[in-house]
Amino acid sequence: MMSIRIEEVKDELYRVKEKAEIVKGEIVKMSPTGGKPGRAGGKIYTSLDRYEQETGRGYAFPDNVGFIVNLPNRDSFSPDAAFYTGTSITEDFLEGAPIFAVEVRSKIDYGDKADQKILEKILDYFAAGTLVVWDVDVIKSETIKVYRSTNPLNPTIYHRGELAEAEPALPGWSFSLDSLFR
Repeated sequence: MMSIRIEEVKDELYRVKEKAEIVKGEIVKMSPTGGKPGRAGGKIYTSLDRYEQETGRGYAFPDNVGFIVNLPNRDSFSPDAAFYTGTSITEDFLEGAPIFAVEVRSKIDYGDKADQKILEKILDYFAAGTLVVWDVDVIKSETIKVYRSTNPLNPTIYHRGELAEAEPALPGWSFSLDSLFR
């Protein structure tokens, strides 16, 4: 039964004291991030929180919030920022995927192997119901790659001086890349 599995996943995640996700049946711990990536996630969350207040729809979440999903190879996500439209907001992990998720690359998230892991995670987000995922790079390319579930292998890439968006997940919302570097 699905609810029993979800409760088991939640129990397993609550025993971990660090940020973690359950991938392929294993707890995957995530190391702390550095200053630039940490600030980027915080600034994006702050903008999402303003969008929540202005529109009255959904919920903005910062880093380290757990989302329980039911995929063959993944049971949870913990994005660096997210927007969720589910109806059950309690003290527990959230059930289901956010409609918008942000993954900010840390110092160790570079190279072919890291790129493949990030793409696999983005595809998992889409399989779980997420509409838009951002791959944010404030260290090397200084870009935001916007992936959409409707065309998951062809992101729109935004650079400094541009406004990134999250259509169709967050109609009318945009975010200035320049704000990541102040």
